[in-house]
Amino acid sequence: MRLFLSRRIPAFERVVIVESGSRQLLEDLLPGLYEIHGEGMQLDLVTCYMGVPAGFRGDRGRVFRITEYPAGSAGRAGVVAALRERQHSIVGVICSNEPIMTKWKWMLAARLPAKLFVLNENGDYFWVDRGNWNTVFHFLLFRAGLTGAGAVVTIGRILLFPVSVIYLLAFAGWVHFRRRARA
Repeated sequence: MRLFLSRRIPAFERVVIVESGSRQLLEDLLPGLYEIHGEGMQLDLVTCYMGVPAGFRGDRGRVFRITEYPAGSAGRAGVVAALRERQHSIVGVICSNEPIMTKWKWMLAARLPAKLFVLNENGDYFWVDRGNWNTVFHFLLFRAGLTGAGAVVTIGRILLFPVSVIYLLAFAGWVHFRRRARA
């Protein structure tokens, strides 16, 4: 991830989008990107789906399917190396609260030297930089269940977990102690 401390947005010349959510979100985003940023934009796609999304222009980008790379660290390194060769200035990830390519999107966001934007399930997006730290922080809290009425329940579960573990360990120890004492 590059330009986290800077609020500067690089030119949309080379863009890679990680399709880690609903395909409909990407299909809604693509026409606007092509229209706004013109013919000079090269848009690549990292996906696990077969086929390409409607509106994707294969003549102005490439599709990287993670299923075409070997499993494990060698496959991940191959994808990262192929994407680094293309020298993207912007990485977009879809965070639509669906467990699709979760590890891939965050690994690529961390390893690719490009400015990161996040597209959520509502079609809204934000840049991950210091200027949007409050949006990023709220997004993380929301995904962790620590906003709204659910926050009280989640915090209660977090606080109750160690107490439950200690109680269960103490109970197991007491049962084993009594068993040894009888023998």
